[in-house]
Order: sequence, then C-alpha cells, then structure tokens
Amino acid sequence: MNFVAIGVNHHTASVQMREKIAFNAERLRALFAQNQNQANLNDLVVVSTCNRTEVYAITEQPDQVLNWLAQSNGFEVSALLQHVYRYEDVQAMTHLMRVAGGLDSLMLGEPQILGQVKSALQLAKDNDVVSSNLNRLFEFAFYAAKRVRTETAVGEHAISMGYAVAQLASQVFSHVSALTVLIVAAGEMNSLVAKHLAEMGVAKIIICNRTRQRAENLAQEIGARVSVEVVEFDQLATQLHRADVVSSCTGSLHQVIHYDDVKKALKQRKYQPMLMVDLAVPRDIEDKVNKLDGVYLYGVDDLQAVIDENMVQRRQAALDAEVMVSQLASQFVVNEKIHQAGREIHHYREVAEQQRQAELEFALEQLKHGAEPEALLEAMSYRLTKKMLHIPSKLFREAAKSEDPTHFEWLNQTVLDIEQHARTLKEINKKD
Repeated sequence: MNFVAIGVNHHTASVQMREKIAFNAERLRALFAQNQNQANLNDLVVVSTCNRTEVYAITEQPDQVLNWLAQSNGFEVSALLQHVYRYEDVQAMTHLMRVAGGLDSLMLGEPQILGQVKSALQLAKDNDVVSSNLNRLFEFAFYAAKRVRTETAVGEHAISMGYAVAQLASQVFSHVSALTVLIVAAGEMNSLVAKHLAEMGVAKIIICNRTRQRAENLAQEIGARVSVEVVEFDQLATQLHRADVVSSCTGSLHQVIHYDDVKKALKQRKYQPMLMVDLAVPRDIEDKVNKLDGVYLYGVDDLQAVIDENMVQRRQAALDAEVMVSQLASQFVVNEKIHQAGREIHHYREVAEQQRQAELEFALEQLKHGAEPEALLEAMSYRLTKKMLHIPSKLFREAAKSEDPTHFEWLNQTVLDIEQHARTLKEINKKD
C-alpha cells in the first residue's frame, strides 16, 4: 500500500527543534491547498503536538514527503535527517497504533493523544487530502487504541500530580459528585488539579488566588464543566470550612494554612473529613494539621511515591499493550490481504462474465445460421474451459516453484473439490 510515517518526536528532537517543525491548523490548510495537484502529497495526515510532528501518507514517493516536511518548515533535508524517523507499511501502521494508544507518549498512556490524532485526521478530511484507504488505516488504529485502553491497565494509574490528587479524592470520598474543592493558588500545578477534578464531576470548585485575574482566567477555563467561585486570598482562613478537598500550591516562603484555622474549620464542618494536599515547596500547610482527627494531609513526597509506584504498574501494563498492538498489526496485514484479494476476485469474476457473454453471443449467432447445437455446445464448453483454466494453471506452476509446500497442497485440495463437484453433478444428471 506504500503507507509511510515520517516525523520527529520527544525521543529524537529537542523541544527547540520540535517547535520549529510544528504546524498549526491554519498553516496546514494552506499547505494542503498547495498540494492539491501533487499526486504524492495529496493523501496524507499531519499529527502535530508539543511532543511530535508526524506525516502519515500513502505515496509512491516517500522521499517527496520527507522533502515536504523539511521545506515546509525552512529546513534542508540533510539537517532534518539526524532527527527524523521513517517507517513503512506494517511498521508505519504499528507506529500509528502505538501513538494513538499512548504507548509512544512522553507520559506513558496519556489519553489526550488519541483525540489529537482524530482531530488531525478530521482536518485532513475537511481539506480533501485523505483517500478511503488512508481513512481505513486510521480507523483501524483507533480500534486498536480503544482496545489498548479497555483491555489493558496502561491508562489506569495516576502518573501526574494533578491526576494523582483527583484520584486521591475519589479514594477518600465515596461520592465525588458532592465534593466542594478549594484551590489555593491558580498556578500551573493547581490548574491541572482543578481541571482533573472538574472532569471527574465534583460539585463546586472555589479558587483562592492572590491575583484575582488569574483566578478568573482559570474559572473561565473550567466553568463549562463545574460550578466555580472566586474568593479573595485574604478570605482563605474563613473559606476552609466549606471545602472537602483543599489543594494548595502558592510558592510562598511562609505557610498560608495554619493548624488553628483548620481546627476551627473542622468544628464548623461538624468534623466531616477533609482531604488536604500540599503541593508547595516550601510547604503551605502547617505540618501538625496532620494530627487533627478527620484531616488527611498529603505532601509532594507522598504523592510522588504513589506516582512512582503507578509508573511501574503502567510500564508493566504497557508490555501487555505492546503484545496486543503486535497482534493487531498482524491482523491488519491479514485484513489487507483479504481486502486486496476481494478486489482481485471481483475483477476476475468480471473478466469471466465478459468471456461467458462473448461465447454465448457467438453461440447464439451460430445457431441463427444453422449450426449443429451439440457440436456448438461442445466447442463453446471447450473454449470456456481453456480460458478459465489459464490463470489456475499459472498458479499451479508458481506453486510448484514455491518453497512453501502448503501452496501446492491447497491447490491439490481445490482440484479434489472440483472433481467431487463434477461427480455429484454427473450423478444428478443420471437420475434426471
């Protein structure tokens, strides 16, 4: 099929190099339009994320795809060669399945990449640069990715701080949908915590940040998925009692959540449990808070130990996923052979039908001119048999040359089946 995958990723290129090779949707649309009249650049999908830029294409000229990737980003091909990888046919398909399944990601098993690959395919389809064959390859890769997700544990264990906090909340509390979360500081780490908890379906998120605008920016990002409230930083102590989960990561040199404030909050809550996560270094939450009954306090080191253990489990699960991908790649090859054989069989049947029609028309014409029916039928059957046996005879000769004895055995069995059919037909004719 001449399917190729050509690109760079976090394994082969620095972030500076990846930035220079990245595409956005607008530039891709313009490039696709330019490729309309170039046969070898008119059946491709470009996957471009922060960690990879890859071109998947069905083409007779893979080098032309490589040249396009380099020239589109102002590179000489020679400068790109030391960073680029190139896979063809089954290897390319295996790579695409691994990418879609999160097995080739910087964060092993991360789920976002599947959506990114689907978006890349849709962009290419919207710009009419995807054939039915290329679309079929991607659909099979999505099927493989879904099986990796549902049949292995490669994506089940938290391996980021944000996700780990969300998972911890689901373990401490039985009803996540009833939780109120207090986010103390709206920096990058806590923004991820808030997004994960919003996706998990908590009831409310309160954002407390020194700069109100930054808090409101985060509120706008997650507001479509969860009820959000922004409070001033000087109200932090008075807001603690409202929170089932507190995640703090201020970067302050001094602690911002104190023992006495938490003790008071617990009393206001009638001693309902609180999960408090301190992601800051130096720490935001006074250490002796951990002595209060009903408070579960976790620090960075606690979460890192969980993440390290989870990474080991993901890597073990990834071994199962790799075996699955290898098996699915073999299945894909078989499917392609069947698909190809189906086309060839259809063509062969069309040719056989044309020959039958030609012989029938010739025979009918001969009958009009007074030809003897029996002699005519015999001659027609002889000509048809000779024509129909031409291709099988060639197969027999090729099988005889083959080192694989099963080829010849299969043809021999086919002949036996034909002989049995002929005997059956002869017996039927005798009874009639």
